[in-house]
Amino acid sequence: MHSLPSQAIRPLSFSSFSSSSSSSLYLRFISSTFPISPYFNPQSPVFAAISRRLRRSTIRSCSFITAKPSSDLRNTRSKDESDSKLQALRKLFSKPGIDIDAYVIPSQDAHQSEFIGECYMRRAYISGFTGSAGTAVVTKDQAALWTDGRYFLQAEKQLSSSWILMRAGNHGVPTPSEWLADTLAPGGVVGIDPFLFSADAAEDLKETISRKNHKLVYLYDYNLVDEIWKESRPKPPKGPIRVHDLKYAGLDVASKLASLRSELGEAGSSAIIISMLDEIAWLLNLRGSDVPNSPVMYAYLIVEMDGAKLFVDTSKVSSEVMDHLKSAGVELRPYDSIISEIENLAEKGANLWLDPVSVNAAIANAYRNACDKYFIRLGNKRKSKDKTSETSNSHVGPTGVYKSSPVSIAKAVKNHAELEGMRNSHLRDAAALAQFWSWLEEEILNGVKLTEVEVADKLLEFRKKQDGFVDTSFDTISASGANGAIIHYKPEPSDCSVVDANKLFLLDSGAQYVDGTTDITRTVHFGEPITYQKECFTRVLQGHIALDQAVFPQHTPGFVLDAFARSSLWKIGLDYRHGTGHGVGAALNVHEGPQSISFRFGNMTGLQDGMIVSNEPGYYEDHSFGIRIENLLVVRDAKTPNCFGGIGYLGFEKLTFVPIQTKMVDISLLSVAEVNWLNDYHSQVWEKVSPLLEGSARQWLWNNTRLIAKS
Repeated sequence: MHSLPSQAIRPLSFSSFSSSSSSSLYLRFISSTFPISPYFNPQSPVFAAISRRLRRSTIRSCSFITAKPSSDLRNTRSKDESDSKLQALRKLFSKPGIDIDAYVIPSQDAHQSEFIGECYMRRAYISGFTGSAGTAVVTKDQAALWTDGRYFLQAEKQLSSSWILMRAGNHGVPTPSEWLADTLAPGGVVGIDPFLFSADAAEDLKETISRKNHKLVYLYDYNLVDEIWKESRPKPPKGPIRVHDLKYAGLDVASKLASLRSELGEAGSSAIIISMLDEIAWLLNLRGSDVPNSPVMYAYLIVEMDGAKLFVDTSKVSSEVMDHLKSAGVELRPYDSIISEIENLAEKGANLWLDPVSVNAAIANAYRNACDKYFIRLGNKRKSKDKTSETSNSHVGPTGVYKSSPVSIAKAVKNHAELEGMRNSHLRDAAALAQFWSWLEEEILNGVKLTEVEVADKLLEFRKKQDGFVDTSFDTISASGANGAIIHYKPEPSDCSVVDANKLFLLDSGAQYVDGTTDITRTVHFGEPITYQKECFTRVLQGHIALDQAVFPQHTPGFVLDAFARSSLWKIGLDYRHGTGHGVGAALNVHEGPQSISFRFGNMTGLQDGMIVSNEPGYYEDHSFGIRIENLLVVRDAKTPNCFGGIGYLGFEKLTFVPIQTKMVDISLLSVAEVNWLNDYHSQVWEKVSPLLEGSARQWLWNNTRLIAKS
């Protein structure tokens, strides 16, 4: 099959259009749809207005609340342990200088990261729930945890009976802020650590609880969970930082900064604060090791028209990295000095660009307060001048520019070098997976008993042998039987299952290479699947094929495509509780924004040529089995015979080349076109991956890429 022709490195274009994003505090949905235009223009006032409205849309509380504590599968964690932590936390509520009635503990760190360093896993520490998404709320007499559908079963198992599980998105379940507003006595005080909430999330929380006359207070001095965690809290990470080679980055730092500064000038700002860790790593062509599975470092970055400052622990910075930064005009500052630098920017009249969805409330509030002080001083100076002069010169002071980070889109649209790195790393990863599946099938068929953890560890061994391997891109989901229904299941050595030859096995895994990031899911059966399992698998496959083959207008938001992947399941009344696709970084975070393919209507980011998304429909039968089929795709320009409205059309190019088990397919349900898609895909898998294999792994690949026929 053909490969894309070589092309020059794509000129960097920082797009300043606004894209809405769900708050870090809770998931947002809307209860009604709006008409879909033939094409999407995110620059239009109409779409800007829709984005603003969707951004603040929530499901309102109903008069009946169906959320209840779950107890059937719980108690893997000691209730006494949970109670002791909650009691210690509540004792701090009445401490002088705190005086609160409730405390909100989100999942995020100070950079709104999804995956975080161990020392910042405060919500996991206090609640025992280890999923990557969730919000804990503790009052003087109750404790509740919100999470989304990916983690319902996991939360049921991990939360003790001291906690109420709130299944976010289910009918009748209030948001954390709504629950607080209704639960607290009149005049209640809610405390948060402002470093852990985005400016938008904190403002939304304040607005919602104020409707019931409650007050939000920022507790700057210390985090209450850290106070009870004490000496057992892990130390902050100090992993080394490395330079990301230009041959993989595709564009040097000076060029990226020049493009960013051009955007600043057009927006009327003189500086920008960047706090998202992957944006900093991408912009500076650096990679770190502070967060497991994510090659980023804890840092802030301020870019001004005539310089840039990186706020980071300098013990992580080697002489090579120092020279790399110096050549791009980037100075180093202590990580903890970010607030004082923000205040200094306001004092000198800088118009600061802040992304309210990613910049934390502590930084946004510090800049706002410093601006207020600036204008107070300016007013006093003007009064003094007015006593001696009838006129005074007008003066423009510091103003915040509150817009989505321009780095987000620039990073999401991959250049030629980044795409080549992703293609190459996926082929090496496919070779490792072929070796792994060949080994696993032989072991299982020979009756060898292997645990889910042992299987995941063996996969890591195969990947480590590939050139350029750095790390896994997330904790491997190795799930046999009922564990596959736990969407983000993580096997633990102490209580994982043995891989059962008579049950479905779901494996979702990925790797970080120096040149790319992978993420792939396959579901297999080592024996004979039952008819119902085959039907579910086939309908998931049909959704996967439908999305893979989609052709759509430029700037179409991902949510428009989501139904393509669900339609076949919907026909028999089935569905799944997660988005269909997420963005993926190039040798960066495995989950990347702003693009996504999801049923959540709030993300209006249009898909663009060069973006990477996952295609991963699934189906999960609670307490029985799970099915998911995942490939990564590149958004590419599509050649269509027509160009309605004068706009271009887009489609997808596959990055992932690993066989899909045909034993699981009910061919009678597939159309001829779908059979042809599967055969064509397997032909590409053989053509691209077989040259990298030999022996039993090559034979396994041949056996699993044979053509199928519709009788």
